[in-house]
Amino acid sequence: MTRYIFVTGGVVSSLGKGITAASIGRLLKAHGLSVNIVKCDPYINVDAGTMAPLQHGEVFVTDDGAETDLDLGYYERFLEIDTCRANNMTAGQIYQTVIAKEREGLYLGQTVQVIPHITDEIKKRFYKAGEGFDITIIEIGGTVGDIESLPFLEAARQMRPDRTRTDVMYIHVTLVPYLSASDELKTKPTQHSVNKLREIGIDPDIVVCRTEKPLGREIRNKIALFTSVPEEAVIEAPNSFSIYAVPNVLKRQGIDEQIMMLLRLRSKKWDFEEWTAFVEKLKAAETARAVRIAIAGKYTKLRDSYKSLVEAIHHGAIANGVRMELDFVDVGEKDCEARLAKASGIIVPGGFGDRGIEGKINAVRCARENRVPFLGICLGMQCAVIEFARGVLGYRKAHSAEFAPKTPYPVVAIMPEQKDIKSKGGTMRLGAYPCHLKAGSLAAKIYGRTVVSERHRHRYEFNTRYLKAYEKKGMTVSGLYREKRLPEIVELKGHPWFVGVQFHPELKSRPLAPHPIFREFVAAAAKSKVPADAEAVAL
Repeated sequence: MTRYIFVTGGVVSSLGKGITAASIGRLLKAHGLSVNIVKCDPYINVDAGTMAPLQHGEVFVTDDGAETDLDLGYYERFLEIDTCRANNMTAGQIYQTVIAKEREGLYLGQTVQVIPHITDEIKKRFYKAGEGFDITIIEIGGTVGDIESLPFLEAARQMRPDRTRTDVMYIHVTLVPYLSASDELKTKPTQHSVNKLREIGIDPDIVVCRTEKPLGREIRNKIALFTSVPEEAVIEAPNSFSIYAVPNVLKRQGIDEQIMMLLRLRSKKWDFEEWTAFVEKLKAAETARAVRIAIAGKYTKLRDSYKSLVEAIHHGAIANGVRMELDFVDVGEKDCEARLAKASGIIVPGGFGDRGIEGKINAVRCARENRVPFLGICLGMQCAVIEFARGVLGYRKAHSAEFAPKTPYPVVAIMPEQKDIKSKGGTMRLGAYPCHLKAGSLAAKIYGRTVVSERHRHRYEFNTRYLKAYEKKGMTVSGLYREKRLPEIVELKGHPWFVGVQFHPELKSRPLAPHPIFREFVAAAAKSKVPADAEAVAL
């Protein structure tokens, strides 16, 4: 019988509920238990696909084409699983489903209400996610007290009386702030947060306390007293040198043993050595040689906009035994070129809209002309195609039809099946598609095979009408989706390392299995020599 663990948060958002849930999942998986994990987002959007990255961080795309919350990226990286549409539910999805049923007359004349109809639909999805697993972890987004998350919390509350006490447990992540003026930790926010949770009808079994300073015995006792949990169930979650060290921090406090005791589970094995070895490599990398990578984008004010990308770069760095220095270069800033000149590698990531597009194209030019290792992702690949057309083929007015519909050289064009689509949500080319690699190409060498599967999120493509002109001048298509002859990878001959990919390889990178593109890109950047007087280089 599946056990359910609900992870809630209080006081403030961005406390690390996703990392906590993923870390707990990693520990339970190490005990030989099968674990599934779900994120509940209380917003009314049907999915994250129509939200700007500066609103909610990156959109994480699954193999089956779901546009989801970035926490699913943590789940995949920590648990080494492939999530799907069922691993992320939103209030928008729930209401949409219930209203559709009401319109079909499936409620037989009932007055449709939040309780029981909305909560029953939520619980139905909880049960569906738990099928075939020993444990299902369910993270409820937002903070306790938010009006949007109340239906999810009510559904979580109902799960315990619907089943047995040893089938369901609740973990509450909260903040214990440190006040420098009085040099003390304050437990009152945690007390109020737990009290708010109790008002909803949920008594937490474990309280995870985010803190900058060690809690100490006295603080632990106080929190235990006012939240009615045992002292050992007050778990300290301090700031760590890496998110990947969090499972080790929680393990030292025995959170996995407490969970298994409360849920009446037994360990089938203990297999945590590989993860521990990776964390040791992370520590060693702190003193390793630094390699500077410039991320030339436009969402640089919120680093979560590039969360999977940053993690994938670090995975590649650890695999190469180097330390990353990431420079988030806003392509709209005046000092953009000077900062790019200091980098040993340049990445132009994906994005939407014409703001900053010329800055991204210029970043590609810097990488091409100065022979700096370059990786273009999605729109970054399209920028590489545009820059090559302008700078090498002589098509000065070349552009993407997305940004310049009347360009005489639409080297990037909309896919035919996308032309008549008017709805913006969930209608792009989404999810995993096969890519055939050209024998003898850099791409084939990177992957070590001829067919790969990668995740996509785009409407526009490299216009193959111009392909012969590109190949004649040295830019080749080395990866192709054969079914519709869509270019997936371009590379540049005569350049140390220049690759553009239409897909998002960062979404499939894992700590213990770095994506080959990032592993090889970092390796090339580590060999790259930055001019001694980088700022003086004429670009």
